Amino acid sequence: MNARGQEKVLVVDDEPEILVALQDLLEEDHIVLTAASPTEALAILSTEPDIAVIISDQRMPGMDGDAFLAEARRLCAAEALLLTGYADLDAVVRAVNNGRIAAYSPKPWDPAALRSMVAGARERYRLARALETERRLLQGLLESSPDAMSFKDRQRRFIRLNAVKAAVLGVEPEACLGRREEDLLPPGAAEAEARADEEALRSGQPTVTQVERRDGHLTRYFDVNRIPLRGRDGTVEWLAVTEREVTAARQLEAQLRQADKLQALGTLAGGVAHDFNNLLTAIIGSVRMASTPGASPQRVSRLLSVALAAAERGASLTQRLLSFSRGRSMTLRPTDVNRLLDNMGDLLARSLGGVVEVKRELTSGLWPALVDPDQLELVVLNLCVNARDAMEGGGTVRIRTRNVRLEEDDPQLDLSAGDYVVISVEDHGSGIPPDILGRVFEPFFTTKEVGAGTGLGLSMAYGMARQCGGTVRIATEVGEGTTVEVLLPRATRPPEGAAPGPEGVPKARCRARILLVDDDVRVREVTSLALQEMGHQVIEASSAEAALQRLAREDVDLVITDFGMPRISGLDLAAELRRRWPGLPLLMITGHADLASMPPDLPVLAKPYKPAELAERVEALTAAHARHGRPGGTLPA
Repeated sequence: MNARGQEKVLVVDDEPEILVALQDLLEEDHIVLTAASPTEALAILSTEPDIAVIISDQRMPGMDGDAFLAEARRLCAAEALLLTGYADLDAVVRAVNNGRIAAYSPKPWDPAALRSMVAGARERYRLARALETERRLLQGLLESSPDAMSFKDRQRRFIRLNAVKAAVLGVEPEACLGRREEDLLPPGAAEAEARADEEALRSGQPTVTQVERRDGHLTRYFDVNRIPLRGRDGTVEWLAVTEREVTAARQLEAQLRQADKLQALGTLAGGVAHDFNNLLTAIIGSVRMASTPGASPQRVSRLLSVALAAAERGASLTQRLLSFSRGRSMTLRPTDVNRLLDNMGDLLARSLGGVVEVKRELTSGLWPALVDPDQLELVVLNLCVNARDAMEGGGTVRIRTRNVRLEEDDPQLDLSAGDYVVISVEDHGSGIPPDILGRVFEPFFTTKEVGAGTGLGLSMAYGMARQCGGTVRIATEVGEGTTVEVLLPRATRPPEGAAPGPEGVPKARCRARILLVDDDVRVREVTSLALQEMGHQVIEASSAEAALQRLAREDVDLVITDFGMPRISGLDLAAELRRRWPGLPLLMITGHADLASMPPDLPVLAKPYKPAELAERVEALTAAHARHGRPGGTLPA
């Protein structure tokens, strides 16, 4: 093909007049080459392989046209036309069989008809070359790609696939053609594969799924892309599927996440002490004041309630620190925010110290908010601590509540129209400079010196509010102070009843003989006393080895074991108990964050726990044990 897009045509005839006539007829639209014999024509073809059309006479000295075209086919892919000067149908048939001619024309020819015939042959040549190019490109892509690639028809049967895909299936490529992939997979994987293929074919939209495959002891991960391909009428006719292994990327991502987590924990370590000191101030101060000689029982009871509330908030903070980055889910429930803030009075006073005054301006008729009250308490405590730290010379921290109704969606706050409860914490301190205002919601971002804060206060408030369906906004001015507003969605149900008073140790309905295993003597002593207060008989063991020795010589109704113990862990002890005494009830007590790693059928109680929670678990396990009638069962009440 030349610059004008003209294809080459080779004319072969032993009569010079015919060559001239055909050259004149075709040279306007083609580059015309001529040869006076088949031998000359074959020589031209050996040096000009990109000829599009060959027009050959049938009767020529030395070699007939049909024989010449058969030879020419071995040298090039040109379309072939046969010219014959007599009605020799046998020659045409031989040419069709041997030379695969596209058409033939008698002599003399009709100029318009012959030009049309040549034009048609030329277009078929172009189309054949385009198809061959696409075929070679596709074949090269399939053969060279490190990804598993395949093409399926509307019935999900393989029509093309590469060796990588066939190796995944464990068969040769030819053995897959015409078969569905699910026929070559185990049942579980086959069903998932069929569903994913059907969904892509049905929707007509590209889909991406992630697949795990076991390879011995190794788990391999793949991103599977399914691309529906449409036919001439626009309907989906085929499905192209590529599978790229991302195991290394997943492992690298996990390593980076772990590195980020360790870096964050390093930042967190210095500030945790600061946040806990706020709670310990309330706990230690309350206990010391309760220990003062001559303190009235009412005062002692109130001070111990403050210490207990601060300790429980510390326990909640510990759980969040242990499980940080694991996306701990919140327990949302209708909450009386005013009552919650009233109950925080002593905690705030003892946590913030005497340098600031806390004033509460709580709107009467406040709607209930949909929130996790434990997290809201910690958010308010952190916001008040931030407010105190912003006022170095002391001052007043104001906590306000109010109802807000958004009539339409607020794009600035990214909130939907509806009713919201607002809790605001206001100080008159240093304010937040504009250059860092945009970063205050980032986790671990803090302007305090190392050890003076975690940088979690505002990010925790924002995260909590967003999970509830609300948000946080800040109004601040340098040198004038800051107001942080937490907006929470209004609950559709009334809040639960008032929080219970001081909790006693519940009495057991059915007493039991319990083996308590814990290497920490203080924890074991407190737990043992609680169980004895419930009415149970307690045998103590300081290690898993000691527990196994006691069980070898006496019967018990229940084993309660700590998780983290030296040499033999509680989890290893549980496995040994189930092997030796498969019917013996077992309760695991742990302060470990990742409870999901525990066996699903192993009863677990997370530290710290309330006496009522321990009593409930013990009651359930011993009652079920008694129903099975194990010898040496429960003690008489």
